[in-house]
Amino acid sequence: MARNYEVIFKSFTGFHAKHANFLRFDMRISKEFIKSSLIYTLAGILPMASAILLLPFYIAGLDTSDYGALSIYLAFSLLIQILVTYSFDTSLYIHFHEYKGDKNKLAAFISSAFILMLFIGIGITVILFTIGDIFFRHIFSEKPISFYPYGLMAAGAGIFQALFKVHSNLLQSREKPALFFWSNLISFLMIAAFTILGLIWYPNTLVGPVGGRLLAAFISGLWAIGRIAWEFGWHFNFPLLRSSFSFNFYAFIYQLQQWVINYFDRFVMLFFLPLSSIGVYDFAIKCLLIIEFILNGLHNSFYPKVVKVMMAQDEKKSTLEINRYYNVFSAAIMLLTCFCILVIPVAIDWFVTSGYVRAKSDYILSVEYLPFIAVLYLIRPIRLYFAVPYNILKYTKPLPWIYIIVSVTKIILMIVLISSMKIYGVILSTAISAVLEFVLLRYYMRQKFTYQYNIFKILVAPLVLLAIIVSGELFLLQNSVILHSVYLLVCISLLYWAYRKEIKYVDGRNMLK
Repeated sequence: MARNYEVIFKSFTGFHAKHANFLRFDMRISKEFIKSSLIYTLAGILPMASAILLLPFYIAGLDTSDYGALSIYLAFSLLIQILVTYSFDTSLYIHFHEYKGDKNKLAAFISSAFILMLFIGIGITVILFTIGDIFFRHIFSEKPISFYPYGLMAAGAGIFQALFKVHSNLLQSREKPALFFWSNLISFLMIAAFTILGLIWYPNTLVGPVGGRLLAAFISGLWAIGRIAWEFGWHFNFPLLRSSFSFNFYAFIYQLQQWVINYFDRFVMLFFLPLSSIGVYDFAIKCLLIIEFILNGLHNSFYPKVVKVMMAQDEKKSTLEINRYYNVFSAAIMLLTCFCILVIPVAIDWFVTSGYVRAKSDYILSVEYLPFIAVLYLIRPIRLYFAVPYNILKYTKPLPWIYIIVSVTKIILMIVLISSMKIYGVILSTAISAVLEFVLLRYYMRQKFTYQYNIFKILVAPLVLLAIIVSGELFLLQNSVILHSVYLLVCISLLYWAYRKEIKYVDGRNMLK
């Protein structure tokens, strides 16, 4: 493992005092590591960052009912993207490292994967033109959700976005940070620009949010296909491609189940709650996407190193280096979550009430749900820690069963709770299913991978912080700036206690040498 990471990760180990001599290391961060991590983190944020940038325009140009409808169309678009991708965004990363020594074989595999995705996209288009309108009218008969034109636009955006996403993942696998950054930046700017122009030219409609995304995805997808054809040529080697289908199938089922866990709640809510409530709920989630962006960026920045460590092992198990990554990762998300709980409600209140933005007043209702949704991110580093061996070791067989259990549990809980608890019922069902998820992930991997970790740093600290925040919101002053400041202080105290032995060995004067 590169010494570049020593200063960040070795200072957050689970060692006791007897390991003090080991902790006295030369703490230096290379400029190359900082640059690469920042590029991948920022670029990973950009494609979805438009959701945050566009929030002021949404709350000014759409009421909560329209925003609720938009959340349904975007969830549908993501479903189409998953279908077209067929998990090549995951498998290409693995197979790139297998075939990179044979350029012809690598080119044939990559080209074949993109051609297959094009075939899938064409097939989905034909099916939707045939039965899409009938399906939407039957399922959403009592809601203003239609296939023409917005459902069709959302499907098109999903198809082209799938091609661009797989191409972006390939760039990251090939360690091309500059092109990865600029392509994602341009895609981000196009989505933002086309959406804003659409909201200006066609106010109080979804032409801008849905149509603008379609246009941006179309341009980005065509560019990705053009680069693949230019660099790797056109090959369709089905026998070679078929070698990845076993891995792809289980990963694909996993991605579908992740979609059910993360997005199907909007569709369930359609049968119990008005579109305006869905809009309030989704708006609260979008306001917290900054956590999602940073979380994904941070994890992507060190994930390739975790892959290398695990692939080099004879006995598959957690190592001190792997644990350092996830210890720091969890600590960062704890701090970020508390900061967002403190700042974002104040920002929403200012936007809605200041008069500088002509915001619809109903959006202020999202503030009361923000802390409860934010604490769910405290569970994400735990899930990622226990999930990482599945993809790296290509052991995806248990994943469908795990996520069938998690998905069914969440849907049943939502149906039971939503009628009495409304939006809180959705949040509670999500929290219970998230805990169940990481418990099952650890359980089913126990025979193939040995988890060795500091229980307090990985599990206890984030879960204790979650319990404190939920208790404070339920029993004390909800949405109090003072109380939210206390959460941040509690978080810092927990982390200080967790890393008190390591902190005394940190010499700030040597950090950036």
